[in-house]
Amino acid sequence: MSAAEHQDFWPLGGPVDKARIALIIIDMQVDFCAPGGWIDQLGEDVSNTRAVIGPICEAVDAARAAGITVIHTREGHVGDLSDLNANKQWRTRVHGLGIGDSGKNGRILVHGEPGWQIIPELAPLPGELVINKPGKSSFHRTELAAELENRGISRLVVAGVTSDCCVQSTVRDGYEHGIECVLLEDCTAAVESPNHAATLEILKAYGGRWGGVSNRVAFREMLDRAGD
Repeated sequence: MSAAEHQDFWPLGGPVDKARIALIIIDMQVDFCAPGGWIDQLGEDVSNTRAVIGPICEAVDAARAAGITVIHTREGHVGDLSDLNANKQWRTRVHGLGIGDSGKNGRILVHGEPGWQIIPELAPLPGELVINKPGKSSFHRTELAAELENRGISRLVVAGVTSDCCVQSTVRDGYEHGIECVLLEDCTAAVESPNHAATLEILKAYGGRWGGVSNRVAFREMLDRAGD
């Protein structure tokens, strides 16, 4: 499908300048996307979250080639867990291994631990913005909103995992911050396929309550047409 056919790519329409666009890659961390990570240790299948690594790499390559801002996020908490509320910790332990507990790749989602790191395939380049977030949304208790404002960015292309949790939380909060968001549906996944499908249906409903839904082909075509 061409970008021209994907008129919902930028719901507000109008000219698109590269300086106003950023690609954000959410939580492509070992604990979520790699064998031996937290999800894997919980007995869940990581094949869905791993399946989008290649497509996200294509989107990142296109963004870097176009010279637009690339942002990465990592969900996690400081070593003493002082930024982890009791409700979040308790809910993660319902499934067994919880945040802060010791696992195969160090303590789960704790800063500096191997499992907290971004997978090598999507490692940030020097100078790319990395947002460390203690919550699901990339805007919650982070500097993301201020960074976007300071850089003059008003349009956010969203990829990463998981679609039904941190990804959709970021899209919804982006809308509340006045950011025009579009989710690349072939560059995001949930651990459970039905949850992914349901999330996309919710985000697409009524033309997109919080933003648009598109794909990496349309993203590349848009970048080819965008002004500097």
